[in-house]
Amino acid sequence: MSDSTATSTQDVITSIIANGVICAIFTTCFFILRMKFKRIYEPKSYCDILPEEDRPEKLPRTPLFWFKALIKKDHAFVIKHSGLDGYLFIRYIFIISTFGLGGMLLWIILFPVNATNGKGETGLNQLGISNVGSVGRYYAHVFMSWIYYSAIMFTIYRELHFYTNIRNLILSTPKYAKKLSSRVVIFQTVPDQYLDEIEFFKLFGGVKRIWVAKISRELTKKVKERENLCNLLEIQLNKLLIKSVKEKLKAEKNGQNIEPENELVCYIPQKKMPTIRLKKFIGKKVDLIEYCKEKIPKLNNEINELQKKSNVEKVKPLNSIAVEFENQYYAQMAYQVTVHDQPLHFQPKHIGVNPEDIFWPNMRLFWWEQLTRLSGSVALIIFLIIIWAIPVAFIGFISNLTYLTNKMPWLNFIYNLPDVLLGLITSLLPTVLLAILMMILPIFIRSMAKISGCLTIQSIEYFTQNAYFAFQVVQTFLVVTIASSVSSVATKIIEDPTSTMTLLSSNLPKSSNFFISYIILQGFSVSGGTLFQIVTLILFYIMSFILDGTVRKKFNRFNNLSTYSWGTVYPIYSCLAVISIVYSIISPIISLFTFVSFLLLFFTYMNTLNYIIGTSSDSVGKNYPRAIFHLMVGIYLGEVCLLGLFAVSKSWGCIVLEAIFIGITVLFHVQMNIAFDNLIKVLPNTCMRPLDGESETLSWKNPKFIEDKDMNFWINKESINEDEKNLSKDSPFNDGYNNNNNNNKIDKEVLINEPLLIEGDRTEISKPNIILRYLQPWKYLTYHDLHEYIPSSYYEYPDGEDDGEDNDLHEHDYDCPDLSAQCPTIWIPRDPMGLSKVQINQFRGIVPMSDANAEFNEKGKVIFTGQPPVLELDEYKEEKGEEEEEEDDDEGNDTVHQHFESV
Repeated sequence: MSDSTATSTQDVITSIIANGVICAIFTTCFFILRMKFKRIYEPKSYCDILPEEDRPEKLPRTPLFWFKALIKKDHAFVIKHSGLDGYLFIRYIFIISTFGLGGMLLWIILFPVNATNGKGETGLNQLGISNVGSVGRYYAHVFMSWIYYSAIMFTIYRELHFYTNIRNLILSTPKYAKKLSSRVVIFQTVPDQYLDEIEFFKLFGGVKRIWVAKISRELTKKVKERENLCNLLEIQLNKLLIKSVKEKLKAEKNGQNIEPENELVCYIPQKKMPTIRLKKFIGKKVDLIEYCKEKIPKLNNEINELQKKSNVEKVKPLNSIAVEFENQYYAQMAYQVTVHDQPLHFQPKHIGVNPEDIFWPNMRLFWWEQLTRLSGSVALIIFLIIIWAIPVAFIGFISNLTYLTNKMPWLNFIYNLPDVLLGLITSLLPTVLLAILMMILPIFIRSMAKISGCLTIQSIEYFTQNAYFAFQVVQTFLVVTIASSVSSVATKIIEDPTSTMTLLSSNLPKSSNFFISYIILQGFSVSGGTLFQIVTLILFYIMSFILDGTVRKKFNRFNNLSTYSWGTVYPIYSCLAVISIVYSIISPIISLFTFVSFLLLFFTYMNTLNYIIGTSSDSVGKNYPRAIFHLMVGIYLGEVCLLGLFAVSKSWGCIVLEAIFIGITVLFHVQMNIAFDNLIKVLPNTCMRPLDGESETLSWKNPKFIEDKDMNFWINKESINEDEKNLSKDSPFNDGYNNNNNNNKIDKEVLINEPLLIEGDRTEISKPNIILRYLQPWKYLTYHDLHEYIPSSYYEYPDGEDDGEDNDLHEHDYDCPDLSAQCPTIWIPRDPMGLSKVQINQFRGIVPMSDANAEFNEKGKVIFTGQPPVLELDEYKEEKGEEEEEEDDDEGNDTVHQHFESV
């Protein structure tokens, strides 16, 4: 056993060295390359991807000043440049690192208790609970678990309190309060009676506009076919032009002239022109360009007819409806109220959803179909969890390979291996295999989320987060722990089966060595790899030559920032947090590696989210409270493991004390769910209504000042007329909300500064020390205190989304995109021979095509000089002077051309 123990310690040391070297190499490469490849390592600051006002300030060149600049970034900076979702994720990583720091404080008590007068364990096992020789010493572990787990539970309460206030504050700013999505509620499973607009207006007050969901399968099929055909045409035309320019340069190099130079067949023989099969695999091959000239106009006509048919209500509506309200207050009231007398009708409801975040196929589901799909998806996920246990258990056996040699002599050859290599096999290899195994799952889980009936990207990610976390905990923690414990005592169990429970309990703490290696892998190698961005570097500068064959793909490669899918990012670190919480009492040394690893991850994601990664679909931090609640799993498992260890050792006093604390934990969890379950989903009334009860706010208008006959309000016309006479010229309720720009500016400032009910009669409080501020979140993390966390840009009104304007800008926003889909614009590069102009003329009136903002450089490489053109087919049919078009394009793009060519 001593050899195995020594090997176990050697595994951890090897893992530290190997992952430390990898992290050092990646980090060094990052600092060497970051100033040369700005598009990879700081695209938000250096490249013209973002508007000037949205770019973060550039980071210093040297590592020391880079670190100082990064650590000094305040909350408002992080929220502005990484969004609320990114900010809360960074906060989550930092909180887990503090758990590691707090666990290290337990060493003062636990290390002497574990290490002295024990069972003779050596190495890291000497510091764990498995070395405790006296049952009476377990009381130290009981009371330390009380203190440590209570601190974590208080942190959970504090963070839920913080989240509700920061969310309420952000939703009350003009950036969100005046967004269209904040005023739109989507209802599913709507009865046929209320799919009629006239009937629906009877349900709520303040309804402004209604979109009844309609989807034509035939229309969707035609739109998809047209998109695929236009995409294929664009790819092939780009290839033809690139080949033609190469032939032109080759001819000039040899002193030859190609005449006429503006005919495509002079560069590429007709037999080498792109073709397409009329039927997949077996159809006749025809010329692609000629086929598109015939097929696309037919598709355009068919799609136009189907769109007209759908828009004049000849298509049966689905059972979902999107409703725009006059302001955020009415939308929230409709979202929070029980609408229908029948169960599962008008459910589920969604608010704050942008049109592009809707998964349209699920808009048609009935309530019984949603239940069936959800049950089936959950059943499949549970089945996969069971099946996945087999390869994960095998990884657990590898991590304790040295313990199996007694009954498997053929494995003795591993002792002939060098210590470093043996450590790599038993520590680094299993952790890498486990990480790879867990990477395969998100694709399947996300598809199950769509099948289950999730309507929005946010709900899909939320479903994925819960399911993937369950996978991580069961496979990464439970299965590996059991497999590691069984493999380490397999031979003894065979010899004496009656001692199974005693052997497993004594060897359970030893499996922490594997998890220490796993945390080191995530903290060192993953953080270094995230900084280095090796995948992005390879895709951008190597694979792009193979994958990016069109100017559009080149543009998208340069301008589209990568994003994170929070449904699969959170569970990885939530599982590591659970492992750390469980073993913080059983094997306290793990807290050190948790602290260091998550501190490295904190700085990594501070850099990555603020300077490299773009913002994904905005969920207003919805995944954060779910991840916070997931930490409770770590507390439960830690308590149950301790209870099991005490039970095997027959320490009855410790069993009673731990059982009492489990009951307290359950009570706390239930109360937190009751207290915050609704608060984290809605915007409270106190965050929308004014303190004086009458003044207008960003989210609410006083009904007695509204004179719209069509609105479903209780309005006293006489009181309105009387009040209007008494209004002064400077009142925010008079004609200040007309089209006069000056008055609008004044009125907007008044609305932004209008006190809300949540702010109350607050008195100024002196700034406390950090301990009081942490221990009293209800006093120092209030709605009012968090104003300093909000970027100034959040107090600017979004363009074109003032709820006071009744314009047609958003007329079709919540209609199915197919109902208003236009023919895609083909983007080709402008060539010096005029071939692109010939193609544009040939396709005029058939498909929009343009060579604006794209051309060839002197080496014959395609470059873009601006945004992709977007043309309407009707506008494109009009004849335009080509020379004027060229002059306009060239006039404004010279400097941009130079910039992108240099990049």
